[in-house]
Amino acid sequence: MNIWQMFSFPFMQRALIAGVLVSLCAALLGVSLVLKRYSMIGDGLSHVSFGALAIAVALGVTPLWFSIPVVTLSAFLLLRVADNPRWNSDAAIAAMSASSLAIGILVISRTTGMTTDVDNYMFGSVLAMSRTDVLLSVILCAAVLTLFVVFYHKLFAVTFDESFSRATGVKVNRYNSLLAVLTALTIVLGMRMMGAMLISSLVIFPALTAMRLFRSFRSVVVCAAAVSVACFCAGLTVSFAFSTPVGATVVAANLAVFLLSCAVSLVRRGRLSA
Repeated sequence: MNIWQMFSFPFMQRALIAGVLVSLCAALLGVSLVLKRYSMIGDGLSHVSFGALAIAVALGVTPLWFSIPVVTLSAFLLLRVADNPRWNSDAAIAAMSASSLAIGILVISRTTGMTTDVDNYMFGSVLAMSRTDVLLSVILCAAVLTLFVVFYHKLFAVTFDESFSRATGVKVNRYNSLLAVLTALTIVLGMRMMGAMLISSLVIFPALTAMRLFRSFRSVVVCAAAVSVACFCAGLTVSFAFSTPVGATVVAANLAVFLLSCAVSLVRRGRLSA
């Protein structure tokens, strides 16, 4: 079966559209999160999303609509903790992650058990993507791209120097909150495809890869977006061809590209030192 036949299936078309859009959003947001050392917030939110979906399945409500407000509220809380010098932000994120996982596991063990729906949300499935997911992905991507372009210079300033940004009158908390909300929405939508356990990789890996290859913020953003989309398409194709989990395969593709970028960076340094 060639690639064109593979994407003739409706569920693969939905997976490709939604996955590419979510990957693009995750990469754009990931650059700012990694540079601000907030990358662990993405990982913490992915575990919160698992706890939320477990409760939603137990209550018999739509996991997507239940998870969005819960994860968004958690994003605000984690952001407030990260900005508070009295708190150890890493410890707080780790505590919330572990607590969310524990709650999710307890709820599942006492109610529905490990159903197919829960499994899809945990580890991802191309078959789980619906038209609603695709529509929400399109709306999210349009919102992220629009806000990113409109507030590009403000996000750039907030990412690199919050103190200077505050001194010049920039509403730093407002832009940090915007970043947190968009990240929460991206993670909730992406966990259908990637799984709650692996969605944070879309936020972290493309940014790390791009920062190995480029130095300017704009170049890093463009490279991260290209790498994220390319790795998702490659991972989705390999997953379908070899019947491997799509989330894990996409992460493996991102890991391979990251290791390649590390090798390229080492070669560059060797040439410069020579």
